[in-house]
Amino acid sequence: MSDDFSSIKSLADVTPELMNKLSEGTFTDLLGLKFTALSGDEAAAEWVVTPQQHQPAGIVNGGVYCTVIETLASVAAGAWLGDRGTVVGVNNNTDFLRAVREGKLTGVASPIHRGRSQQLWQVVITDEQDRTVARGQVRLQNLNTRN
Repeated sequence: MSDDFSSIKSLADVTPELMNKLSEGTFTDLLGLKFTALSGDEAAAEWVVTPQQHQPAGIVNGGVYCTVIETLASVAAGAWLGDRGTVVGVNNNTDFLRAVREGKLTGVASPIHRGRSQQLWQVVITDEQDRTVARGQVRLQNLNTRN
């Protein structure tokens, strides 16, 4: 696969595999986040917890969850908006529900509201036993494409 991404007009054109390629060398790549689903109706990804993601108490740092939640909501919201514009996050509210030290985690974003000027997405992060470990909401502003 070529690294020429010039044919991509919007996130609506991006598959999970291509999103993983586009994410190489980014902050989410440092976490090991791998997209498994991507559309304007849902985004999902998984990653394996490593000690580098821990806070001093030996559990996943809340910033990791905030990053994953913001990423999944933003990418799905951008895929839904498509070539009508881009999105930017304006609020991320994340709840930390269960301490995690190791294992694979999965995040799934789903829309709560998709409007003309803003979107609201919910993201739930679960562990390998399908227990919710964190959840969040991200409000995004739809920015129109400028010609």
